[in-house]
Amino acid sequence: MKSVAISGSSRTNVGKKDAKGLRTTGMVPCVLYGGSEQVIFAVAERDFKPLVYTPDVHIVELTVDGKKHNAIMKELQLHPVTDKILHVDFLEVVAGKSVTIELPVRFDGTAPGVRNGGKLIRKLRKIAVRGPVEKLPDALTIDVSKMEIGDTVRVADVTIDGLTLLDKPNITIVTVRVTRNVVEDESSKSSAAAPAAAGAPAADAKKAADAKKPAEKKK
Repeated sequence: MKSVAISGSSRTNVGKKDAKGLRTTGMVPCVLYGGSEQVIFAVAERDFKPLVYTPDVHIVELTVDGKKHNAIMKELQLHPVTDKILHVDFLEVVAGKSVTIELPVRFDGTAPGVRNGGKLIRKLRKIAVRGPVEKLPDALTIDVSKMEIGDTVRVADVTIDGLTLLDKPNITIVTVRVTRNVVEDESSKSSAAAPAAAGAPAADAKKAADAKKPAEKKK
């Protein structure tokens, strides 16, 4: 898994007033938990850009007052109007210890069903997994190169070595659906064939009626 380095400084005062004051100076209140002790600190908002504004998941090499920690971002609070970062929670991770995290879902290849007029429908953008941090990949990659129209990949169809998928097994990750254009094309073919098929019984009936007429007497 990719990593990103972030540095912060510990907070001596804790509370809403102190947090508000930090935000006015461009700092973000943060907390690190899951280790031997809870660490309360602040990080410059600009330093979150490579961590927050990306679909990728990262291990955070966090340095607070010179002390280093490995962590993952667990919760991000944004302002409902401005999207300004209000608060970030980090979970400290240790090699061999399982963590729960959401991995981004990526798709590899081109589905034959799409080439034949279908549409690839992505249902899940992220999927929850649990496992040791050293087993975590950058993303969950789904191979769609063999998917025809009507094919579906569900959570139950995916396995990742060393990890447990936490979403319900029957949830759809991706599917290839028939499009309106394909349906209309099939309908047009059926309509074109229908008159010829419909005319056949009428012709047969006429032949049968002619056969039943009495033969004209020879003069």
